[in-house]
Amino acid sequence: MSETSQIYFAETKSKVVFAADGPKPQFLIDTPQFKSLVVGLEAGGQIPVHPGEAAMYHFLEGEGLMTVDDESFAIKPGVTVVVPSGAKRGMNAKTRIIFLGSKGEK
Repeated sequence: MSETSQIYFAETKSKVVFAADGPKPQFLIDTPQFKSLVVGLEAGGQIPVHPGEAAMYHFLEGEGLMTVDDESFAIKPGVTVVVPSGAKRGMNAKTRIIFLGSKGEK
């Protein structure tokens, strides 16, 4: 089964790429209708606050803080944050973070 048509990921965290210059999302699927990715963020790293379409973030590893509009949420393994379309979101990593993200059509 090719990587682009893969539907089962036994070792998702092994796909993560960490980089000192910021996150390097690795797509599990990237179609016009749906995107799913795994992302690594180094300790002290951040994703600046930005607006976007509806998205889901599920944290596999690490600790930090996620901001959605005017609210802040603790990041830890097992936490899921669902962000509505148009809401501003950003992230600050206290430790190294790994998360899954997904979003549908614009």
